[in-house]
Amino acid sequence: MSPEAHSAPRSLAESLRMRDDASLAALLRSRPDLITPVPTDLTQLATRAGTRASVLRALERLDRFALQAAEALAVAPDPASYGTLLGLMAGDAGDETVADTLPRAVGTLREQALVWGDDERMRLVRTARELLAPSAQHPSPTGLGPTVQEATSGMSPGRIQEIVAAAGLASTHDSVSAVTALTGLFSDRKKMTALLGEAPEASREVLSRLVWGPPYGQVTADPAAHLRWLLDRGLLLPTAPGTVVLPREVALHLREGRAHRAPEPLPPAVGPDATHAPQVVDATAAGQAYTALATVEELLKDWDEGGPAVLRAGGLSVRDLKRTAVALDVPEPVAAFWVELAYAAGLLASDGEADERYAATPFYEEWLERPPAERWGRLAEVWLSATRTAGLVGGRDAKDRALSALGPGLDRSAAPEVRHRVLALLAALPQGAAPGAEAVLARLRWERALRGQQQDGGDDDLRSRLARWTLSEAELLGVTGRGALSAHGRALIGASKGASAPSVTPASSVTSASAPSVASATSVASAASAGAAASAESFGPGDKLPVHHRPAPPVEPRSPAEQAVDTAAAARLLAPLLPEPLDHVLLQADLTAVAPGPLRRPLADTLDVLADVESKGGATVYRFTPASVRRALDAGRAAADLHAFLTAHSRTPVPQPLAYLIDDVARKHGHLRVGAASAYVRCDDDTLLNEILADKRAAALRLRRLAPTVLAAQSDPAALLEGLRAMGYAPAAESAEGDVLITRADAHRTPPRTAPEPVPDGPPPPDATLLSAAIRAIRAGDLAATAPRKAAGSTGAAGAPLAGGELPRTSSAETLATMQAAVLTGGSLWIGYVNAEGSASQRVIAPIRVEGGFVTAYDHTADEVRTYPLHRITGVAELADD
Repeated sequence: MSPEAHSAPRSLAESLRMRDDASLAALLRSRPDLITPVPTDLTQLATRAGTRASVLRALERLDRFALQAAEALAVAPDPASYGTLLGLMAGDAGDETVADTLPRAVGTLREQALVWGDDERMRLVRTARELLAPSAQHPSPTGLGPTVQEATSGMSPGRIQEIVAAAGLASTHDSVSAVTALTGLFSDRKKMTALLGEAPEASREVLSRLVWGPPYGQVTADPAAHLRWLLDRGLLLPTAPGTVVLPREVALHLREGRAHRAPEPLPPAVGPDATHAPQVVDATAAGQAYTALATVEELLKDWDEGGPAVLRAGGLSVRDLKRTAVALDVPEPVAAFWVELAYAAGLLASDGEADERYAATPFYEEWLERPPAERWGRLAEVWLSATRTAGLVGGRDAKDRALSALGPGLDRSAAPEVRHRVLALLAALPQGAAPGAEAVLARLRWERALRGQQQDGGDDDLRSRLARWTLSEAELLGVTGRGALSAHGRALIGASKGASAPSVTPASSVTSASAPSVASATSVASAASAGAAASAESFGPGDKLPVHHRPAPPVEPRSPAEQAVDTAAAARLLAPLLPEPLDHVLLQADLTAVAPGPLRRPLADTLDVLADVESKGGATVYRFTPASVRRALDAGRAAADLHAFLTAHSRTPVPQPLAYLIDDVARKHGHLRVGAASAYVRCDDDTLLNEILADKRAAALRLRRLAPTVLAAQSDPAALLEGLRAMGYAPAAESAEGDVLITRADAHRTPPRTAPEPVPDGPPPPDATLLSAAIRAIRAGDLAATAPRKAAGSTGAAGAPLAGGELPRTSSAETLATMQAAVLTGGSLWIGYVNAEGSASQRVIAPIRVEGGFVTAYDHTADEVRTYPLHRITGVAELADD
């Protein structure tokens, strides 16, 4: 036997022992579940790497070609050589592209510990083979069926000999050799070609229908002649009454040796579908970023006095979501996005009261005081990392329950990864380039092939839907503009290191670009999950691919500190693109005011009380009405205050109709006083009260005169106020002391609340410090578990040799004597130790001193000096000299 054969690993654990620290670190980084918690040695690491949950998670993260290579290994002999795998992937005719890229795929499988062994004896880990190998219950994506040996396992020896004879082979003395001969015949290309040349045309037609799968078919109890010809020669084998299967070896011959109908060694190319000037992209994105801030502020202002009620099961009702959409003048899915974004940013939450409602949090006031670019940065940062997915609102969960905004069941752990990946793909394109949708979705499915299955009961896979939502949400938020990633969007994901600052666009240009056309938004929504891939690590001599064809590297998670730095950089790039808030409006003679841009907060707050918003867009139009002026008077403003306010903040003279409107409403305001009796109306002008009593519209108020200047009502004060206002009067509420009540609403705020935490997709990837410590501990534990022992020290109390993995057992006296001897000789010992929690472990120590019932020793397992109680040591064994 050659030296190479001696050094070939015999198990996955041995294969892991042959890896260097860098290779182990790559494994643990890509499969972080393997060190949660840190395994005691490499044997335990190998065992954990072979568990079903861990293997399935690793398979889900493979790209299409690496998964196809694993599927081919699952239908290959175990073990299989690299040449056998290459034949299954490239076919008998060969495929240069497959041959060039297969080393990279095999390298990926080996790095992920899904394949071990050298190129002559490659083995797929057992759990992966069980998951990917074809069976009647779980067909393989290859479309192949069982081997001849598997399909004939329950067949009688006599029937097997009949098949062998009909196939033209010599009879054998046992079934095993007969099956071997039949397998050899089906694997021989020349003999199989000759055998199939004798088949009737109808028989070959049956084989052609089964060759690419599914390999199973139905036959009657008395099959037709062309089917009988196939059954007699074993080209179809029965698996159950009425069911036959095409043996794997026959299918591979018909496929010319290929395991897959269409191997996909290269990722789908993704290139620009449209190109815009970078300045236009940045201006469009900045305009949309401003709109995003205005929309969130409008949402929380609408809920300022207490928002919608919380459903019993949690979340927002469909009716309240519709009302919010109408108030924001957006479709319901978009309204759900803004509600969820504000919730993820910690700006709104439930108040926790008995009649629980949604309201702004105290953090909202702090957020409002920040500069606009920083406020946008907060929204963009939480959107990038949030697992709550607004696109699911309105759908159904696995138990067929409706998914509501702000309700449970909206977390999808894959969402942050998909968002980062989509933006990274956009960042890989030239500035101003927007990719096409279908190519992007194909690329994402190639990058995570096993996850491209039906999920969540939808018509499309989850990653594709997340990508579509990412694109539309990025456009709404101003991360992208016209489908291309903006400069501040690149900075947000750390892709603009060393990039120059964007050119500053005038505020008017930003405003005009802030509302892209519907067609543009649609194209953006379909292009968002796209891009070109970054470079991949080379695993073979042929792995030299064009940039747009290279497989995507895994999206590396960013720490909160790194993301905060990138968010601050994005805010700095966005700040000069946002329009400066204005301190003036343009008053017009038709009782409207035009705000040509964003207004400073005190001006905007006062205008919201004094006028009603009539339209939004590049400029906001406010309309003054008697009701809006009365609202300002109710809030404690006097007519003189309103005249002074308009004069100070209008670039045009105050129109005479507006001045008359204010004076007229102010003259009537408070002339009528409403208080609680149940309710009463008081007025110094008895003629006005006579007018009210004579009005038929007042019948519903059920008024009667108590005195010349007082009317009593059988309704409450609030209803009386509304009724009189509906009749065209301007009453004012008064207190029990007769003072006018100012009806300025108080803002409702929740108690302090924390923003919802994202739900992680498995254990978080380890950092460099944890990786280094974990590898050191695993190697030390493996040294303790595999260190050779002296024969004399490896026996228990009865002198029997210890089984592998069993802790040494010695008496207290033997343990103490061996420890003291090791202190004198400076030798190392193998000990069994049970800690205070009852967990047993084995360690290699070099005792330094023994006193007071404790041994102080250098622990090779922990790589430090430790002290152990002697009563917790199960036994000791001396190590061999080597």
